[in-house]
Amino acid sequence: MSPRVAATPAKAGTTRPKATARKKPTRRKPDPVRQWASYLARYRPGLQRYVLDALTQTYGEQIWEPRLDPTSELILTILTQNTADVNAEKAYEALRLAYPSEREAEVHRPGIGWGGEGLSTAPPPDWSRVEFAPLPELIDVIRPGGLGPQKAPRLQATLRRIREERGDYSLLFLGDLPALEARDWLTSIDGVGKKTASIVLAFCFGTPLMAVDRHVERVSKRIGLLPAKATADQAHELFLGILEPDDMYAAHVLLIHHGRVICHAQRPLHDLCPVRDRCRFVNPKAT
Repeated sequence: MSPRVAATPAKAGTTRPKATARKKPTRRKPDPVRQWASYLARYRPGLQRYVLDALTQTYGEQIWEPRLDPTSELILTILTQNTADVNAEKAYEALRLAYPSEREAEVHRPGIGWGGEGLSTAPPPDWSRVEFAPLPELIDVIRPGGLGPQKAPRLQATLRRIREERGDYSLLFLGDLPALEARDWLTSIDGVGKKTASIVLAFCFGTPLMAVDRHVERVSKRIGLLPAKATADQAHELFLGILEPDDMYAAHVLLIHHGRVICHAQRPLHDLCPVRDRCRFVNPKAT
């Protein structure tokens, strides 16, 4: 049996070390995208499929096909910011006339999601001439589309960024990137947000991203596909959690068209609405 060892008394002026308190494990913040997807699955099961099927039956099946060259799509989408699509068409056509290129003519097949009349079939502008045009000249060229003094420098800065980083003006490389990586690349350009980036990627490459404009946001919140207080930025992420990748293109086109023709901001046409039976704007208790 081992002898007991007497405890050595502490020397004067010294203190015993305090026991280290165990840190409580930090809880991970809940993922709002998963939370919302779980809420819909539990309290409004099948809502997404119901809405898409009803809108498809009303407006027809939406089949993706490439629309424009991605650089053309990006510039056209920037021109649509804070103005009507028909005005953006005027500005883009003016760029074609003022700075013509010798490239192959592009065909614009806008579909029902577009709010203008569609572009004529013609070559895209010469992007180098657009970038290096005297700024006052470029402002005058796109003035018919509105907001020329704001958009002209934005167009040139966008084209400059693409050229400096890529060596030319082509954005075809984005089609080879994962969806969120491609979106991040575009949104790193000043003035390009998630909506603009998602439009370019969805319409040019069929990338499974959901572009949320004012019509999509309004209709989705009325139905209850999105939380009432969700921001437009949050809405882009929430849709990624509640829609299947193959449904995102059709969902964007159908919701934006529905917002234009029936679910107006003022005096929506409830009697004609194909989703009224499950719309929380019509019946706050709809499931």
